[in-house]
Amino acid sequence: MKNKIPQLSVVLAFALFTSCKSDGQNSNANSTQAVEYQGKEISTEHDAEIDKLISQMTLEEKIGMLHGTTMFSNGGVQRLGIPELKMADGPLGVREEISRDNWAPAGLTNDFATYYPAGGALSATWNPEMSHTFGNSLGEELRARDKDMLLSPAINMVRTPLGGRTYEYMSEDPFLNKKIAVPLIVGLQEKDVMACVKHFAANNQETNRDFVDVQIDERTLREIYLPAFEASVKEAKAYSIMGAYNKFRGEYLCENDYMLNKILRDEWGFKGIVVSDWAAVHSTAKSLKSGLDIEMGTPKPFNEFFLADKLIAAVKAGEVSEDEINLHVKRILRTLFQVKAMGGQERTKGSIATEAHYQDAYKIASEAIVLLKNNNNALPLKLDGVKSIAVIGNNATKVNALRGFGAGVKTKREITPLDGLKNRLPASIKINYAEGYLERYDVANKGNLGDITIKGPVTIDQLDPAKLQEAIEAAKNSDVAIVFAGSNRDYETEASDRRDLHLPFGQEELIKKVLAVNPRTIVVMIAGAPFDINEVSQKTSALVWSWFNGSEGGNALADVLLGKVNPSGKLPWTMPKVITDSPAHATNSFPGDKTVEYKEGILIGYRWFDTKKVAPLYPFGYGLSYTTFDFSDAKADKTSYGTNETITVSVTVKNTGKVAGKEVVQLYAAKPDSKIVRAAQELKGFQKVLIEAGKSTTVTIKVPVKELAYYNVATKSWTVEPGKYTLNIGNSSRDIKSKIDVTIK
Repeated sequence: MKNKIPQLSVVLAFALFTSCKSDGQNSNANSTQAVEYQGKEISTEHDAEIDKLISQMTLEEKIGMLHGTTMFSNGGVQRLGIPELKMADGPLGVREEISRDNWAPAGLTNDFATYYPAGGALSATWNPEMSHTFGNSLGEELRARDKDMLLSPAINMVRTPLGGRTYEYMSEDPFLNKKIAVPLIVGLQEKDVMACVKHFAANNQETNRDFVDVQIDERTLREIYLPAFEASVKEAKAYSIMGAYNKFRGEYLCENDYMLNKILRDEWGFKGIVVSDWAAVHSTAKSLKSGLDIEMGTPKPFNEFFLADKLIAAVKAGEVSEDEINLHVKRILRTLFQVKAMGGQERTKGSIATEAHYQDAYKIASEAIVLLKNNNNALPLKLDGVKSIAVIGNNATKVNALRGFGAGVKTKREITPLDGLKNRLPASIKINYAEGYLERYDVANKGNLGDITIKGPVTIDQLDPAKLQEAIEAAKNSDVAIVFAGSNRDYETEASDRRDLHLPFGQEELIKKVLAVNPRTIVVMIAGAPFDINEVSQKTSALVWSWFNGSEGGNALADVLLGKVNPSGKLPWTMPKVITDSPAHATNSFPGDKTVEYKEGILIGYRWFDTKKVAPLYPFGYGLSYTTFDFSDAKADKTSYGTNETITVSVTVKNTGKVAGKEVVQLYAAKPDSKIVRAAQELKGFQKVLIEAGKSTTVTIKVPVKELAYYNVATKSWTVEPGKYTLNIGNSSRDIKSKIDVTIK
């Protein structure tokens, strides 16, 4: 249902145009081609009606529309048929209903929803189709709850592995980021719901997020931190943008004329509305004139907001004109008409927590799981002769849907890893469960979850002797052991960044002790961001990475472990060996104090590791399969191109193993002799493709030459440097199979 893309949103032949065709071994297969996801512009067809409505509104009614009058809506004008604009949190699904004037749950019985995989998991699929499915499915759930706006997706860059919201964000790479973000936004807005794309912009840490002044040079801003937002506006046609908490170059981002007016509206042509993050506004006239449309917040009375009584006073004092007020009201009304909340238009009815939506969550979850290590084909588990399996670890039963400081989901279905194995294993196999480690926090050192500090929660890392012994006995007395380790949404959370990369709660010691008594031990990490798993990776024969992976996460994980699903996820960020290898930490420029300068510049993530020749533990784009693939015959359609042309690269990929599998072909561009500072290589194209065992497929990736441009600060424009470029074709940033040289005239 949700994979059938409305004609409106499809444009064939696009910036990352791809096609697959099979060779003679698969001669009956049809050629397929990917699509570009294109959103629908905000219409002006109702402007006459909007102008008439504005002319009938009092000043107080107009200003009521410019600020929150409940926790998650602005003011409507009932006498004129103008509804509240109803918002919902939802990076993981539609948040439970909150009371109108405080953060307490409303206590409803009809606000259960589907818990979807987090942003890190979605990007690990490397599959824009899954992203579109996510948007469509979630959009239907929002409409079932009568919502107009989703406060998501969160598309800030993963600058540091320690980021509290790394699990929620997409990637360290701007190209992957935009290729996952755009289909999600399009899919969501097809269902008559606004996406509120956040947090605009340069909001890449939780530490001091309310006031830290971010300093980024212009080229880095344009090449790294803005592309996903720009694509959200220009391609996806996002209807709303959320202004961030922090400052950028000395100005708070909800009153930043350069970002909200000059770039967002004047350069990119944004037609939608800018909504503040909650309590991120610091002025009245300045915020409004700098481009903010709606102020949301907590905890003071709504009439005390900067865009409430203070704005009425500012208009009466002549500091703000009523024409300025009308401009912002008109923007809001246009978006309400756009999502059919006004005008008597037929609107998507929606559905929520349906089996179809749970299956959407399952599809995404199963494609997100990453196989990091599989020595001697330890996976998938071979059950011949297996009578018992030890399942060890608090994460085997931990639920994450409603955890942590940020927005969660009230759901009736969250399949844990233990649930998944019980659902999938034959009844003849006995499961010996042991918790293994306790999730504990040091309250005395401000480590309790009710007191999140800027340094994050402090964990107690000593194992409980009784729990440890129970785990050892379970492992000893089982044919196979699976340790579910990692993190959770109480430890990785909004409002704080982690202190370091260590595995909390004594898990590393637990894993070593279990491995010592049962060599047939599989380790599964469940987390949203990198951790120090150097020793774990060395000692175990099989290592799997899963995520905060939604309602069906446990079933998807069991299916991967047992071979029903062949893993095809790829890391959307770099896993460092030590934190000081990561660029923000290598340059000692995280987290800063009142100011943070991004000293690594354009060398974020794998760009730093590749350029500085630093070996990661696991590289960007990495992920194994239960089968093997061979790349051959990589070539470009020409040797020389003009700046307005498109490079067409093709490569033959053969599945040389015994089971069907999906591979992600990745294309990185390099310019070794560049006259400007560049990264060693940059992702410029990718395609995920399913290939049957023994079959071959030709994958075609089209890269417009303009994608090779750098931002020229002197001319304030994108410039394609002429000369020779090398196109690296591989299945991770560190596993390059073929190189193709082309010349740009």
